[in-house]
Amino acid sequence: MTQQREPQRGAARVTRADVAKRAGVSTAVVSYTLNGTKKVSEATQARVLEAVRALGYRPNAAARALKLGSMAQLGLIVPGVLNRFFADLTDQVEQVAAAHGLALMVTSARHGMASAIGHLAARQVDGVLIATDVEAADLTPLATLGIPAVVLEKRLDGVACVRADRYQGARVAVEHLLWHGHRRVAFVGPNEGGRRQAWIDASSAAGLAAEPMVTSDFTREGGYRAGAALAAAPDRPTAVFVSSDEQAIGVLLALHEAGVRVPDDIAVASFDGSQESAYCWPPLTTAAQPLAAMVRIAVDHLVAPGSGPLDVKLPTELIVRSSCGCAPSTAA
Repeated sequence: MTQQREPQRGAARVTRADVAKRAGVSTAVVSYTLNGTKKVSEATQARVLEAVRALGYRPNAAARALKLGSMAQLGLIVPGVLNRFFADLTDQVEQVAAAHGLALMVTSARHGMASAIGHLAARQVDGVLIATDVEAADLTPLATLGIPAVVLEKRLDGVACVRADRYQGARVAVEHLLWHGHRRVAFVGPNEGGRRQAWIDASSAAGLAAEPMVTSDFTREGGYRAGAALAAAPDRPTAVFVSSDEQAIGVLLALHEAGVRVPDDIAVASFDGSQESAYCWPPLTTAAQPLAAMVRIAVDHLVAPGSGPLDVKLPTELIVRSSCGCAPSTAA
């Protein structure tokens, strides 16, 4: 029976070839398994991951970081790089990482979560922030290599999580529109999730039907199509809650092109608090996620993990501007 070998100070570095030899596969298969670039069988994946665990495989950069007792590089996974909210998030992470003396590697999940996680795992970053939808099983390559992760998107059992209270933020935004006296508040966004449920609950609490709903993905194009549908509706609502600033910018353009005035004909409120929300026309009333606090807590946990599990939900803040009908002086 082959003895398990653990890395020791001064010992020769374990290589990918060592992992391949122990697992009985090629070095290419080791790369495919850890990078997520090609599908391998579950049995092969199990052998490779067991070899990684047994040998304590860690490439040079991470080994140096561990020897120094500090982290050298963080990874960040976002859905894409074009959405302004995730640009703001990336900027916040970079600032906090730099304050800790850490570099930042950013990758998108555009080609799949396995590929994004595999990309960072192969480069042995010393901690990962995940700001897009992920399942606990996706994190196996990171856990195998001992790379800690914090999820910013949702709560996962057994995984460190820091997130905004999206339900609370959306409900406050919808209730603000109702406070203005609107009796038909539309919803633009995905047909699921806490923001949609908050719209339903706020409408119901006010004794109103939760309608109409225009399904849209989290893009400006999706928001534009939804805005055009609202503008063309024969029984047009007088207000709309949009589930992201990115979509809301598309909604505003579509309404403007159709000659529908905001907020006179349709009041608009949205969610995220991106920088662009203050510079579109009219400036958007939006439930702002507490990015600075979320990022600080998440990075601090990666740098110095606490003794217990991390599960933090932070409240949003309603930023009131003129798209909802508030006077500019009030918005300011």
